[in-house]
Amino acid sequence: MIVEPSAELIDYTNDPEMNVAVAARLCYSEKGNKEIRESLDAGKKEALIKKILDLGHYSTLEHTFFSFHIVCSRVTSHQLVRQRVGVAYSQRSQRYVKEDNFDYIIPPKIKNKGPKAVEVFKDHYERSRETYNKLLDEGIPPEDARFVLPAVKTNLIASYNARSLYHLFSLRCCTRAQWEIRKIARSMLEQVKSVAPLLFSKAGADCEAKGICPEGDLSCGRIEKIRNSNGDNNG
Repeated sequence: MIVEPSAELIDYTNDPEMNVAVAARLCYSEKGNKEIRESLDAGKKEALIKKILDLGHYSTLEHTFFSFHIVCSRVTSHQLVRQRVGVAYSQRSQRYVKEDNFDYIIPPKIKNKGPKAVEVFKDHYERSRETYNKLLDEGIPPEDARFVLPAVKTNLIASYNARSLYHLFSLRCCTRAQWEIRKIARSMLEQVKSVAPLLFSKAGADCEAKGICPEGDLSCGRIEKIRNSNGDNNG
């Protein structure tokens, strides 16, 4: 079956913004957790978080966690798990879970090319499925039969602290990121902003969040449009 890549926020730290504010205040206070929490009303908490983000003191962001259920291709899962600091992953195993009825994702450029390209793509996957099942019927264990599988759909649980999410968004929300991981990252950003809008107010691709582009000669050119727009607004 053809599926779409997705990310679902399934759990997160209770009052993540308060956790960050308390951690920041505690570093410079004689008071403990309870007293600090009681002293931080909404206004003080907002001012403190804004100061943290403006100064770039992101270590306090590591005290909040956000967990997602991610559906993607194995192509993209290999990109996701390259980020290791402040992240935990659990992925469905192809050694212990049979892929005899796997789902897959069709890239938009193939889908938009037309029926012929889609048919070529689907035919490859169906032939791979047939080969995989034949190997299983021959008594080959799934851990070896999986060598014939293409980039089929996989499921992950991924948990990030807020600082690691900032890093993920800066890289993967960029227009130069691969389309699938970009779609997932942008969905994740939208969801964490809905539960912690202030905490993630400066999160996103570097051009949007920081007004810079680290891509150099490979830049998509979007940074110039953003700068011109900001200049127009300021004028």
